[in-house]
Amino acid sequence: MTAVNPSLTPNRSTKNAVENDAYAAFAARVVRAHGRRVVRAHGRRVAGGGDIDALADLLGIGDEIDRAIHTAVTGLRGFGYSWAEIAARLGITRQAAQQRWGA
Repeated sequence: MTAVNPSLTPNRSTKNAVENDAYAAFAARVVRAHGRRVVRAHGRRVAGGGDIDALADLLGIGDEIDRAIHTAVTGLRGFGYSWAEIAARLGITRQAAQQRWGA
Protein backbone atom coordinates (compact mmCIF):
# COMPACT_ATOMS: atom_id res chain seq x y z
CA MET A 1 0.00 0.00 0.00
CA THR A 2 1.29 3.46 -0.84
CA ALA A 3 0.84 6.58 1.25
CA VAL A 4 0.76 8.80 -1.84
CA ASN A 5 -2.60 10.01 -3.09
CA PRO A 6 -2.46 9.58 -6.91
CA SER A 7 -4.97 12.35 -7.52
CA LEU A 8 -2.69 14.82 -5.71
CA THR A 9 0.50 13.67 -7.43
CA PRO A 10 -0.49 12.69 -10.98
CA ASN A 11 3.01 13.08 -12.43
CA ARG A 12 4.79 11.01 -9.82
CA SER A 13 7.56 8.94 -11.35
CA THR A 14 7.35 5.21 -10.79
CA LYS A 15 10.99 4.64 -11.69
CA ASN A 16 13.37 3.45 -9.02
CA ALA A 17 16.32 5.68 -8.27
CA VAL A 18 19.58 4.53 -9.82
CA GLU A 19 22.49 4.91 -7.43
CA ASN A 20 25.40 4.22 -9.76
CA ASP A 21 28.02 5.74 -7.45
CA ALA A 22 27.06 3.47 -4.55
CA TYR A 23 26.84 0.45 -6.86
CA ALA A 24 30.27 1.17 -8.35
CA ALA A 25 31.76 1.55 -4.87
CA PHE A 26 30.26 -1.80 -3.86
CA ALA A 27 31.63 -3.51 -6.99
CA ALA A 28 35.09 -2.04 -6.35
CA ARG A 29 35.01 -3.36 -2.76
CA VAL A 30 34.10 -6.84 -4.03
CA VAL A 31 36.96 -6.86 -6.55
CA ARG A 32 39.48 -5.65 -3.93
CA ALA A 33 38.22 -8.29 -1.50
CA HIS A 34 38.72 -10.99 -4.12
CA GLY A 35 42.30 -9.85 -4.60
CA ARG A 36 42.88 -10.15 -0.85
CA ARG A 37 41.26 -13.62 -0.85
CA VAL A 38 43.83 -14.81 -3.40
CA VAL A 39 46.52 -14.00 -0.88
CA ARG A 40 44.63 -15.26 2.19
CA ALA A 41 43.12 -18.38 0.66
CA HIS A 42 41.96 -21.07 3.03
CA GLY A 43 40.84 -23.83 0.68
CA ARG A 44 43.51 -24.47 -1.95
CA ARG A 45 46.56 -23.34 -0.04
CA VAL A 46 49.84 -24.25 -1.64
CA ALA A 47 53.40 -24.14 -0.35
CA GLY A 48 54.28 -20.56 0.42
CA GLY A 49 50.65 -19.54 1.03
CA GLY A 50 48.01 -18.03 -1.18
CA ASP A 51 45.87 -19.49 -3.94
CA ILE A 52 47.72 -19.00 -7.20
CA ASP A 53 44.92 -20.72 -9.16
CA ALA A 54 42.47 -18.02 -8.05
CA LEU A 55 44.60 -15.44 -9.83
CA ALA A 56 43.06 -16.57 -13.14
CA ASP A 57 39.61 -15.95 -11.67
CA LEU A 58 40.64 -12.40 -10.83
CA LEU A 59 41.85 -11.89 -14.39
CA GLY A 60 38.46 -13.16 -15.58
CA ILE A 61 36.80 -10.44 -13.51
CA GLY A 62 38.98 -7.92 -15.33
CA ASP A 63 37.76 -9.31 -18.64
CA GLU A 64 34.16 -8.96 -17.47
CA ILE A 65 34.84 -5.36 -16.49
CA ASP A 66 36.25 -4.67 -19.97
CA ARG A 67 33.09 -6.14 -21.55
CA ALA A 68 30.90 -4.09 -19.21
CA ILE A 69 32.73 -0.89 -20.18
CA HIS A 70 32.24 -1.72 -23.85
CA THR A 71 28.52 -2.29 -23.25
CA ALA A 72 28.25 0.99 -21.34
CA VAL A 73 30.10 3.00 -23.99
CA THR A 74 28.01 1.46 -26.78
CA GLY A 75 24.84 2.29 -24.85
CA LEU A 76 25.92 5.86 -24.17
CA ARG A 77 26.77 6.34 -27.85
CA GLY A 78 23.27 5.05 -28.65
CA PHE A 79 21.83 7.72 -26.36
CA GLY A 80 23.72 10.37 -28.34
CA TYR A 81 26.78 11.01 -26.20
CA SER A 82 29.79 12.05 -28.25
CA TRP A 83 33.20 10.41 -28.18
CA ALA A 84 34.53 13.64 -26.67
CA GLU A 85 32.02 13.49 -23.77
CA ILE A 86 32.81 9.85 -23.07
CA ALA A 87 36.57 10.40 -23.33
CA ALA A 88 36.44 13.40 -20.98
CA ARG A 89 34.85 11.25 -18.25
CA LEU A 90 37.54 8.60 -18.72
CA GLY A 91 40.49 10.99 -18.82
CA ILE A 92 41.55 9.94 -22.32
CA THR A 93 41.41 11.54 -25.75
CA ARG A 94 38.42 11.29 -28.05
CA GLN A 95 40.57 9.41 -30.54
CA ALA A 96 41.69 6.88 -27.92
CA ALA A 97 38.09 6.21 -26.87
CA GLN A 98 36.95 5.79 -30.44
CA GLN A 99 39.82 3.46 -31.27
CA ARG A 100 39.21 1.31 -28.22
CA TRP A 101 35.40 1.06 -28.27
CA GLY A 102 34.34 2.21 -31.73
CA ALA A 103 33.14 -0.10 -34.46
